[in-house]
Amino acid sequence: MNRVSVDIGGTFTDCFVAWGNRVVEAKSLTTHHNLAVGFNDALADACRQLEITPSTLLSQVDSVRYATTLGTNALIERKGPRVGLLVTTGFKHTVPLSRARGYGEGLTEPEQMDIPNAQRPDPIVPIPLIREVRERIDYRGDVFWTLDEDDVRLRIRELVDAGAQALVVMFTNSVVNPVHELRVREIFLEEYPAHLLGSIPLLLSHQVAGRKGEYARATSTIIDAYLHQTMYHGLGTLELNLRQQGYAKPMLVNHNSGGMAQLNSTDALQTVHSGPVSGIAASEFLAAAAELGNVVATDMGGTSFDIGIVVQGDLKYYDFNPVIDRWLVSVPMVHLRALGAGGGSIARYDRMYKTVEIGPKSAGSDPGPAAYDRGGQFPTVTDADLLLGYLDPKNYANGHIPLNPRRARQAVRDNLCDDLELDEIEVAKLIKKQVDASMANGIATELRTRGYEPKDFTVLAYGGNGPLHACGIASALGITKVLAPPYSSTFSACGAGNVSQMHIHEMNTWTVLFNPNTKAFFSDYDTFNRSVEELEQRGRADLERQGMDPADIRYRLEVDMRYGNQRVQTAVVTHLSRLTGQRDVLEMMDQFHERYGERFGKGSQSPETGVRINTIRVCAYVDQARVKFARLAITGDAKAPPPPVGTRPCHFVGHDGAIDTPVYDDRARAEGTQIDGPAIVTTRVTTYLVEPGWSFRAVAQGGAWFICNSRH
Repeated sequence: MNRVSVDIGGTFTDCFVAWGNRVVEAKSLTTHHNLAVGFNDALADACRQLEITPSTLLSQVDSVRYATTLGTNALIERKGPRVGLLVTTGFKHTVPLSRARGYGEGLTEPEQMDIPNAQRPDPIVPIPLIREVRERIDYRGDVFWTLDEDDVRLRIRELVDAGAQALVVMFTNSVVNPVHELRVREIFLEEYPAHLLGSIPLLLSHQVAGRKGEYARATSTIIDAYLHQTMYHGLGTLELNLRQQGYAKPMLVNHNSGGMAQLNSTDALQTVHSGPVSGIAASEFLAAAAELGNVVATDMGGTSFDIGIVVQGDLKYYDFNPVIDRWLVSVPMVHLRALGAGGGSIARYDRMYKTVEIGPKSAGSDPGPAAYDRGGQFPTVTDADLLLGYLDPKNYANGHIPLNPRRARQAVRDNLCDDLELDEIEVAKLIKKQVDASMANGIATELRTRGYEPKDFTVLAYGGNGPLHACGIASALGITKVLAPPYSSTFSACGAGNVSQMHIHEMNTWTVLFNPNTKAFFSDYDTFNRSVEELEQRGRADLERQGMDPADIRYRLEVDMRYGNQRVQTAVVTHLSRLTGQRDVLEMMDQFHERYGERFGKGSQSPETGVRINTIRVCAYVDQARVKFARLAITGDAKAPPPPVGTRPCHFVGHDGAIDTPVYDDRARAEGTQIDGPAIVTTRVTTYLVEPGWSFRAVAQGGAWFICNSRH
């Protein structure tokens, strides 16, 4: 297998190359002005390790896959075009009203507790760029008010004249019958052919989100349109860069659904958070291969700390109405919780509690932490780690980024020392303690809100800073073991290369499996099966268009179910592909009953109120070759570590004064090696910190367990 996988983060661009039986890891700073520059730097580093040229590598790989936060950053920074919106008459204020939730969605928990002081986000589509169109389709899909085509032409002309650079069409009930939305697109092309308007996109809401609910469907399509230009130019530049270096195959892009597709079959909205989701996908494969059971995936990079849950190695949690930035959307996305606790997260003084608060603002890669010596003025987690002695100023990121301790010390002193009345080292220890506690609290909250306990999970610590903070997170969480997985520094990039080519299609339905009033079970099997077949055909068409063999395409049926008129829906993955009789109906109800009980507790089920399917979802995918993971159990006797390559004075939370700490190189990751803390293991792409009272035990493929020897 020859494959290049890339994770473009807010601070670093990670590159993972599988070349025959070899795998290599490489990193470079993300170059936001031109993503291809950072990619080329990382690829060149990987090629030096393989002793080949980039053009030779790219001409022989089977695929190049990208996971990126480009869309996420563009949304945060509000770098997008002016978007115009066409809606059904009477629905002009659906988006501005935001279901009366716009003040709170996307805010942190403390901010949501203070709604009177919350600020509504600046609208992506201001009210003057919303136009009503005379048309109406009822809930059954029947045309109630025929589309007024002259009105459509007038409204489109008004939006274009007002400076709209992208157009969105969101008509009521268009997911049931899209005839009016499709006709608007025809009219748009009649009025403004491509040679007049160039690449101005017009997006139809029913093609972006297949479920009812005007507000979430509208925001999904608006964000897709808002990010279209950024993603088109950013990823288009990457594809052109590949062509110039001899890569002739289609470029593949990872989706936040846990799959991937070619660039020409990818919506901009599908790429938001695709980098962290790739890490969760890698965690799923690792958990199954290494028989780890339940795992919680934690990715501490330069900008954020991302948390995901995988239960029993095969069940990922999905959000079907996730909040992206400040907006509720209607797309299936692997559940992810992001905290502003990365290496570049800025530490500031909290005047209320007279302590340090970490994030969510980040120094990113430009200017980066103060220690990067690129103009950063504020102290970050990386600056604190440097002052505490954990990082080698001359060998950070394989020597590509020299660190300046003087700048880090000055940033801490100027911004925090006077307010806290502490010296630089004590402030740095406080920063580390706070960020570790914040990440531990995030993990505990994610697990306990779903009825789990941290002790029943294996915590995976990866990302560039994961192994550096693993012991501190575990101590704050009250657990005694943490695993830094193989390829931990580029784990998300590794996951980007392991996902399947996949498309998800869904539609709303009103399928009553059990009617409590008539005591009747569902029997219209043909209607249900036709819906599933239609979704399968759409997924099959997507994959065949990308050159997939129809014989290799597989399908997975998922349904969103609820009891009676409950608002809460539960997703059920079923092995059934069709309903052929009452036995199948009862089996699907039993699966829902069990899944609901797992989620809300046994005895909470209420089938007597009725059982209903609200959404049918089909995942069409093609499995591909993957990087294989070994079993990572600790076996055999421990091996003595190699001689240290040096020592450094390090400061640890809970310990007074500096401790002379041995430093080891990459040889310490040989399988079976055990090192008792305190110790530091520095590799070309990451740093492992073994705190006092902890041991480092190397396992296969460069993985390592951190094991607590005492409760200190």
